[in-house]
Amino acid sequence: MTITVAAATADQMSHIAGLLEEMDRFYGATEVEPLDVRFRQIHQALWSDPPAGYALLAWDGEEAVGIASYSFLWPAEGLTRSLYLKELYVAESAQRRGVGTALMNALFDLAAKHECSRVEWTTDTGNRGAQYFYDELGQETLPTKLFYRASHPAQQAKLGTARGRQAGTERSG
Repeated sequence: MTITVAAATADQMSHIAGLLEEMDRFYGATEVEPLDVRFRQIHQALWSDPPAGYALLAWDGEEAVGIASYSFLWPAEGLTRSLYLKELYVAESAQRRGVGTALMNALFDLAAKHECSRVEWTTDTGNRGAQYFYDELGQETLPTKLFYRASHPAQQAKLGTARGRQAGTERSG
């Protein structure tokens, strides 16, 4: 297996959609959007102006075997930026064959090229395979951070403001 990694392009939409559908099913999805909806969502995320994020694809010959989606965040350390890895997924058929490592190395190279001070990511607490993979790469967890998520932000905006006033504070740390 010879793995190559390159930036995803719009003509690779079916490969991207296929890997992301497999990833969704890995995380428990039983239904996914119709293909035309997924294509529209992928196109809006990766090729709108400005893009919401970027993606790398890992290839074994003509077969797409992995994907990494990422964004740049600012500020990070000082006034530098960081590269945030949102999703790393390797097709089940290609796991434990160096695909994840190739994607991570490509991300680290991108971060260096863009003068990022760090690369950051999360993983689900129950995803032991991912945790083992990151541990094997020599990456440790950062116990000083907590991860928060507001689902459906438009609905949460009013609730958060009301809660902040009730608690006597509207600041975030």
